[in-house]
Amino acid sequence: MTQPPAPLHALITGASAGIGAALAREYARRGVPLVLTARREDRLQALAAQLRAQVPVEVIAADLADPAAPAHLHAETRRRGLAIGHLVNNAGYGVPGRYLADDWKVHADFLQVLVTAVAELSHRYLPEMEARRYGRILNVASLAGLVPPSAGHTLYGASKSFVIRFSQSLAAESRPRGVHVTALCPGFTYTEFHDVNGMRERISRLPKWLWLDADTVARLGVDAVERGDARYVTGSINRVLAGLAKYLPERVANALVASRASDFRDAE
Repeated sequence: MTQPPAPLHALITGASAGIGAALAREYARRGVPLVLTARREDRLQALAAQLRAQVPVEVIAADLADPAAPAHLHAETRRRGLAIGHLVNNAGYGVPGRYLADDWKVHADFLQVLVTAVAELSHRYLPEMEARRYGRILNVASLAGLVPPSAGHTLYGASKSFVIRFSQSLAAESRPRGVHVTALCPGFTYTEFHDVNGMRERISRLPKWLWLDADTVARLGVDAVERGDARYVTGSINRVLAGLAKYLPERVANALVASRASDFRDAE
């Protein structure tokens, strides 16, 4: 396996909480210097203070809903002399309810964060990775991008499907040049994600065996991108669900999801 030139940093978006913070802890455990970015600088600074005992940590506050943010992040890391060898596109959230329940600006911001910023940051950092013949891009997608859609959270599964296909294609292009690209597809994960979108009470009714903790998801994700897996679904149960979605007749799969969608989707 190609060894990384040192020191290369891991740039992690959405690092202030949840899977993003768990990924920061995982890279720090592996001795990789960090660049943490998210909207909430106070949370980033608190996490950075914890992790600086293990590795150097830089903080760059940015809101990826701003179309100028990816270019700003790239320019700022270059200005600080930080070589990015690991790009983790993790920032994300959900917009609950019907598609028409929100103004277009809400959906435009969502697409900017979950689709456009992922593609742009990859495009900006990939040339540097290919030039040194080493790089890792870990795009946090979701099991939702692999299973049939349901009413509510209309753009979420669609955005994650894009991230999966984009990652697989980019992996095929970049692997011969020393860069691994992975779409990480977690299922239900214990984070504050469902608190933010107001679904905590409903989602908590799901059986415990469907869930993984964020630290486990982070460890599995970093292992997957190091191996060079173009797509990785966390947890055996989630892999079974993804397989059923692929091989069941579409009408049957859609009906099954529709029958249980109210357990995990707000369609009102």
